[in-house]
Amino acid sequence: GAAAAFAVALCTLPVALGFVLPVLWLAWMLWQEAHNAELGLPLARFAAWAWTSFRLAGSAALLAAALALALAFALRQRSGLLLQVSARVLSLGYAVPGAVMAIGILLPMGWLQQRWPQAPIAAAVTGTLLGVMVAYLSRFSAVALQSVEAGYARVPMAVDETARMLGARPWRLFVQLHAPLLRRSSLAAALLVFVDVMKELPATLVLRPFNSDTLAVVAYQLARDERLGEAALPSLALVLVGLVPVVLLSRALRGERKKEARNAPETTDASLIV
Repeated sequence: GAAAAFAVALCTLPVALGFVLPVLWLAWMLWQEAHNAELGLPLARFAAWAWTSFRLAGSAALLAAALALALAFALRQRSGLLLQVSARVLSLGYAVPGAVMAIGILLPMGWLQQRWPQAPIAAAVTGTLLGVMVAYLSRFSAVALQSVEAGYARVPMAVDETARMLGARPWRLFVQLHAPLLRRSSLAAALLVFVDVMKELPATLVLRPFNSDTLAVVAYQLARDERLGEAALPSLALVLVGLVPVVLLSRALRGERKKEARNAPETTDASLIV
């Protein structure tokens, strides 16, 4: 009745105001920009921005997932104090703002360049994508590590012990046993890092070299100049990219629930009574 309708409206209001209405407004501005602009939409420049964003996000996602797999496997094999501290320090990076991360990278590079002007390390960090990639890995490897550790939590230690009794070395244990079992967790880790890197702004804005603008940087610059119609295209692209992991992860969770429901033992009234 009325109470149910009020509850539905109350739960729908944040989604409508925070997502549906802004997306519709951006789509309307994009439509106006496409029809009113003399030269049409800047599709060539948009393709260059999108390619830069996908290249950075894809590289960071693969490196973060590989780093998380290596660290989680090392923690599973020998959980020493140094490895535990390293994992916890890596997890702290997600709480550090991107601007702070960028300044933390630039300050030692400036000191190195002042101390040794001929050293190529400072120019490599500030003049190439190396500095941006270091910032991405420092910030978003925690997301990948949490996803991989959640996948490892579902693999019992008896599996490793059985493999060791059969003579499997650590590398073979990881490649032939852990990697197939962690395939979904690894893909989820890479996907989450990919989306986070796509929409990351402060570190990219500070550390990016010339001619390497991403969709997030371009959307920010156009919106800052109040060119909202032009900013609608990269903004909507970021929204669509952000929806991809939500859809894929929800489908994966739904499939796991159905699989668990099929594999669950059937209970009868007599078993419930017992």
